[in-house]
Order: sequence, then C-alpha cells, then structure tokens
Amino acid sequence: MQENIHNYDDILTMLDSYLREPEPFWDEFFSDREKSIPIFVNAPDENLVSYIERGTVNPGKVLELGCGPGRNAIYLAEKGFEVDAVDVSKTSLEWAKERADERNLTINFQHQNIFDCDLTIGKYDFIYDSGCFHHIAPHRRISYINLIERALKHEGHFGITCFYKGGKLGGSHISDWEVYKKGSLMGGLGYTEERLRSVFHSLKPIEIRKMIDKKDAENQFGASDLLTGLFQKN
Repeated sequence: MQENIHNYDDILTMLDSYLREPEPFWDEFFSDREKSIPIFVNAPDENLVSYIERGTVNPGKVLELGCGPGRNAIYLAEKGFEVDAVDVSKTSLEWAKERADERNLTINFQHQNIFDCDLTIGKYDFIYDSGCFHHIAPHRRISYINLIERALKHEGHFGITCFYKGGKLGGSHISDWEVYKKGSLMGGLGYTEERLRSVFHSLKPIEIRKMIDKKDAENQFGASDLLTGLFQKN
C-alpha cells in the first residue's frame, strides 16, 4: 500500500528517492585512498587560504559541509578556528580523523547528512563548502540556503567551491528538469558566476571567481575548472 504525502518534508523525501542513496556511494568513493582523485590531496583550497591570509575571514567558529578526508577542516583548525566538520560518509571521516590525529588537532567530525544537522541559530562565524553543493539536488537548494542563513552569525561569511559548468573535473550542463528525467545529477551540477549570484542572492557577494591552478609543491589545492565564491550575511 502506498503512503500518502502529507507535508513538504514528505515531498522532499519522495524526490530524494529518485536519486542515488548518497552514503553508500561516498563510502565506496573514499574506500580506496590510492586512487588518483584531485581532492584526495592533503592540502587546503587555494581560495580558502586566500580568505584567511588576507584577513577577510578571521578565526572563529566554523562549519564545514561535506568535509571529505578533512583537508580544509585541518587547515582551519591549524589557523585557530574551532571546527565542526560534517560528512555523510563514515569512511571519509575515518580518514579525516586519522589525518587530524597525526597533527594533534581537535576537530568535531560529525557523521550526518547535512540536512539532519540540528544547528543553533547564528552559531557560526564562517561556513565553508568545498564540493558538497554541486551534489545537492535542485529540490534541496532551498533547504541548503535556509541552513546557511540559519547557522551563520550576522556578518558571518559563507565560502563555496563547486563545479564550473562544463569544466573538465565535472559540471553537468543538464537543467534542473533533466535531473529528474534522468534520475541523476550526472556526476554533479555545473554552475556559473551568474548562477551562484542568483542562488545565493540573499547573501552579499564578496568575491566570485574561478579557482587558481596550483602545483603540488605549493601545498595548496587549485584547479581552474572549479568555481569559488565568498558571501557575507547582511
């Protein structure tokens, strides 16, 4: 017997069911640490480093969404931030914790879907997302934006790194409608500067640009096929 849909949350759950279950996929993705995956490097995003070094974002309470093996969370902890780092993959968090323990860093790693987090209003000075948002389905964007706006302090910052539309690392051209026709995000949705401004229009844009390519020797991760953005809550 089919269940009836009673509220908005039921609709979101129904739409979620059209797409792959995230946790098993990401556990498998992070299970082989020797794979040649760019984000497996233990180095922070170059744009994140620039925010800190320029003093645009100062140490405080930070939330990282989709932290993966912890490379950005570790950098932020080393720079004096109090870090909460969330990921749906237990496998990636185990790797992240190993990396943090090697550097004697205290990071609050949380094994959760970001939409299940119980976040205190105005808790964070900074929220950062490197590679999570482009895996968020269209029907979850409003929930994502509400999460950011709820959890950020007044004048807090939100930083994002995502697929550039048509980029070599990913960035599907498909429309929101096609996501549901295909039952897939096609590896991750691609965005443009204009699209990021539109999606996060309730926040003040500080900087939106392509990532700068970085070599391994520079101890930063940078790939110009990715798009970065820094916003501030008014």
